Amino acid sequence: MGLIHTRVTLSNPRRSDLAPLTVTALVDTGAITLCIPEHVAVQLNLSALEQREVTTAEGRHVSVPYVGPVQVTFGNRSCFVGALVLGDGVLLGSIPLEDMDLVINSRRQEVTVNPESPNIPSAVVKSASCRTGGREVPRIQPLRSTPSGGASAHALVRPGGSE
Repeated sequence: MGLIHTRVTLSNPRRSDLAPLTVTALVDTGAITLCIPEHVAVQLNLSALEQREVTTAEGRHVSVPYVGPVQVTFGNRSCFVGALVLGDGVLLGSIPLEDMDLVINSRRQEVTVNPESPNIPSAVVKSASCRTGGREVPRIQPLRSTPSGGASAHALVRPGGSE
């Protein structure tokens, strides 16, 4: 399988006066976050939230700015994420891909919305509850993996299993 690129729109939800940027992003399911070059962070006037240490593909440890929020839009889907500022291009990692319920068609080498849920993003959640002081309370339950092999998701689950 070769490299897969897709077009996404990036915007700063705190600055509606700034024009969104439509960019070509490298899709990397081995990466976790959104990564953007410095010129994109500057154009969107994104605030640095903190510094994060990352390990590059070459094994180097580098401290980089973590900025946000960033609104990522693909087709009829969008999500809000933070972004690491590094590199020369936009890299779309697994968190925004999963959050927007996007799938990779490796045969056609393209990204599409999940055909099983074409109108709104979907997620698989696992029901769980815990007892505190003799009563059941809602609990955030991480989902380790989905039947389709997707990344983990979190959901608020109310006692009795209803969302």
